[in-house]
Amino acid sequence: MIKFDRLWDTMEKKKISTYYLREKCGIDSKTVRRLRANDNIETKTLDKICSALKCRLEDIAEFVEDCE
Repeated sequence: MIKFDRLWDTMEKKKISTYYLREKCGIDSKTVRRLRANDNIETKTLDKICSALKCRLEDIAEFVEDCE
């Protein structure tokens, strides 16, 4: 499972809001909700986020092994 908990930490450290992601990076509110729920996200969205935050993929996402 891919989790996006690191995204929120990175955004907080860089003082970037979800408003910035929506308005300045073209990421819609539905996508923000999907990120909060750790749902599937397109790689182009991850690219936009990394570009906007000037960070690496591992700064916003991590793979967590599902134990089910």
